[in-house]
Amino acid sequence: MKLNRRQWLKRSALAGSVGLFSGLPGFQALSKQEIEAFRPRPLYTPIRLGSNENPYGPSARVREAIKASFDDGCRYPWSYEGELLEMIAKKEGLTKECIVITGGSTEGLKVAGIACAKEKKEIIAAKPTFDAMMQYAQLWGTHVNWVPLDQEMMYDLNEIENRVSSNTKMVFLCNPNNPTSTLLPAPRVMDFCETVSRKTIVFSDEAYYDYIEDAGYPSMTHCIKKDLDVIVSRTFSKVYGLAGLRIGYLMARPELASQLRRHVVAFTNVLALKAAAAAMEDRDFYKFSLDQNHKARKSIYEGLDRLALEYLPSQTNFVFFKTEKDIRKLQAKMLEKGVIIGRPFEPLTDWCRISTGTMEEVELFVNSLHEVMGELKG
Repeated sequence: MKLNRRQWLKRSALAGSVGLFSGLPGFQALSKQEIEAFRPRPLYTPIRLGSNENPYGPSARVREAIKASFDDGCRYPWSYEGELLEMIAKKEGLTKECIVITGGSTEGLKVAGIACAKEKKEIIAAKPTFDAMMQYAQLWGTHVNWVPLDQEMMYDLNEIENRVSSNTKMVFLCNPNNPTSTLLPAPRVMDFCETVSRKTIVFSDEAYYDYIEDAGYPSMTHCIKKDLDVIVSRTFSKVYGLAGLRIGYLMARPELASQLRRHVVAFTNVLALKAAAAAMEDRDFYKFSLDQNHKARKSIYEGLDRLALEYLPSQTNFVFFKTEKDIRKLQAKMLEKGVIIGRPFEPLTDWCRISTGTMEEVELFVNSLHEVMGELKG
């Protein structure tokens, strides 16, 4: 169901207390020029705030690049990746031989999972985290050695390092972590990756790296430059707004990248390659995405504060908050209000992951959550 502006305003005013959240910081209409350039998604219900998608894009510049590539849609994509490889290599300070283009970062995670499965060894990973690699590897007989998060909802790097053995093929890190949004201290994670990668492969999932607000926070690509066994994954799905086009990339030392490249099955397409190249050059959209994400996240914080709900400071495009209710019950009630929220993440089933959306979507979420929390208390 698509709501027009009048319908949405009526729905918003009726939610919770009238006007209770109308003053959320950053809530202002986009200009006509911003709408044309950055393409916010229309306000449909149910609003989708459960998959950490960028609510903006593809930008006008990227759309033009996609249109211009239609004539090449009849071609296989292999010979069209050169431009993007050059751009990524320059941006990351690596050679092209270190880059592996994949059909989204999830394909990259599965590629690494296959590499582990071939040797029938274990992967060490935290719980909860983004588990696409581990699920895929388990299908092929790989054992996953799960390590609980520490009391601060972060990877327990000391415990993970203690569990590394001759049977460990890979250690998986997601930093910032999904679903908790927590960011590991830079000196500690740098030391961990350098030390552990001399014993086994370290996979650093950096899908949300662009959202980190510390401009000096290091990528683990510094380990690749030291020729260590570290794999870094990135995606165009998040800040670049290209989730539907399925394109991402892995980075590793040349020999390791070559091994990974042989396992790529779901390579991307010509349109996505051209879109990603255009997106990397569209600095206006990149900055706009980050600015809007910051405003939306701040608004979610304020809404949760007014409801006295605990949450973790986020370095991503989502917020992880404590519901004090079974997430499955909250999911069902929020869906009745027209809002899709994040799925359960065992064992934290009384916590909820909510994605940042447009400012209209955020206000609708906060008002609906206010209603639902009142109903559940009753």
